[in-house]
Order: sequence, then C-alpha cells, then structure tokens
Amino acid sequence: MACRLLPPTLNSGIPVSADGSKRMKTSGERGFSMIEMLVVVAILMILSAMAIFITRQTIPNFQANTAMNSVYSTLRLARQTAISQHRFVSVAFTGTNQMVLTRVDAKFGNTVLGTYTWEGGAQYMPSPGADTPMAFGTCGGAAAICFGGIAGGPGLLEFSPTGEFIDGTALSLNPNTDVSGTVFLGMPGKSFAARAVTVLGATGRVRQYYWTGSGWRE
Repeated sequence: MACRLLPPTLNSGIPVSADGSKRMKTSGERGFSMIEMLVVVAILMILSAMAIFITRQTIPNFQANTAMNSVYSTLRLARQTAISQHRFVSVAFTGTNQMVLTRVDAKFGNTVLGTYTWEGGAQYMPSPGADTPMAFGTCGGAAAICFGGIAGGPGLLEFSPTGEFIDGTALSLNPNTDVSGTVFLGMPGKSFAARAVTVLGATGRVRQYYWTGSGWRE
C-alpha cells in the first residue's frame, strides 16, 4: 500500500520545502483599508490648501517688497548723486509705478538721469489707515504720496548738494525748505501687502516700512 509523503516541518509548525526552506503563509496579508486611504487623501488635500493659501500671500508680498526696494534704492541713488556731483537732483513720482530722476544743471538746463519702473502689479496706493512711526502725515488718507502735508507733494521735490530733501518750488523764497513725507505702495485688493518709504527732509534719510495689519514695522 502506497504511503503519502507530507512536507517536512520545523518545530514552529511552518511547512518547509524538501530543501528545508520555509514557506510563509499569505492568508494574513492585506493592503490598505478604505478608511486609511481616505485619511491619506484628506491629509494631502489639507496640505495642498495650505500651500495655495501661503502662495497667494507670498507672491503679492514679494511683489510689494520689490516695489518698496525700488523706491528706496532710487531715492538713495538720487541723494547720493546730488552729493557726489554737487547738483540738485529732482525726484518725480509718475504714473502708478515710475520715478524719474533729473539733475538740475544751472547753465546747461536739466539732464534726465533715468526713469525707474518696477513690474509685478505693485503701485502707488494710499495708506491702509495709519501713519508710519515717522508721523509725516497721510494727507487725509487719500493720497499715495504725501510730502509736507501736500497730496502728491510740492511741484518740485529735490535732493540738495548737501543731502537734504527740499521743496524746490520755494527754494528762491525761503532757504529752509526741507520737506518730509511718505510714499505709500501696495497691491490692489491686498491690504496685507501695503508698504511705505519715508524721507526725512532735514537729512534726506530714507526708511522702509511693512504693514502688519494693525500698524507699520520697519
């Protein structure tokens, strides 16, 4: 009578092949459950929403910073040029995102030093509701550019050869024509991206400010 040979086993009870290698049971193995997959998808959706929210604020802030830095560096360039070349250099804020620097040459007329434009959508915009710590005024809150309490500033704003920022229209009448003020910038519809650049007339010092939502921070 023929005998049926059973596969050999180890003490653990796990069947092994004829050469002694173990054969693992697979009946207990399984994949991810539906609930686990839904949890993973939910986490990914939350992370994606957070990334979109951060991006929507990061890009406007970057563009506003670029505009602020452009105004800041252009004003400093105008002051340094006036000092180094011993000339008056006028500053004109034109359009929504431009500045024009002009050197005043007494005998030969004026020389346009350059037109400076920034891109990205940032533009001159009124203050979001508060003055900077320098307290130069907001011209009633309706002006993006406010110097000497005048919306848009006097007709001629200049850096003098000694570095002061002055009202060029009054220079012939009054030697003490220092004028201080603020240039407000921002992104349309995005108050969190408000920026400001101030100029102290007596020294020509230029400073930058960021809007925090409740006030200005340098």
